[in-house]
Amino acid sequence: MTAASEPARGAGAPAGSRTHRGDTSAKTSAAATFALVFGVAGLLSVLTAILAWLGLVLGIIGIILGIVGLKMSQRPGVTGRGVAIGGLVLSILAVLIGLGLAAGLTTFLNNEGAVDRLQQQVDNLRDKLD
Repeated sequence: MTAASEPARGAGAPAGSRTHRGDTSAKTSAAATFALVFGVAGLLSVLTAILAWLGLVLGIIGIILGIVGLKMSQRPGVTGRGVAIGGLVLSILAVLIGLGLAAGLTTFLNNEGAVDRLQQQVDNLRDKLD
């Protein structure tokens, strides 16, 4: 193709349309991006159950960043509303699962019968190893 046979930039597009982004490119909110990162990291940490406390902290940070990202995405020239919502949802899930695990663990540890049964099983396994 030669330059003469190529259509001019923006040809066929109505004036003011956003088919060509020249200098008016929108930026994704950094807070929204970090909310998504913290939400994913928090959810993965909570699902390991060993790092549930870390996932709970990451989820809380992700919720805060998600709210800030939603506020920032309302500004002109800033995008990332969907990213912020995704991060907010994942962060809320991480916090809810983390709180559920904490409540279950607390309930289990406060039940003396359950702790005694667990101690008995540990003692039985130690006897088998000896």
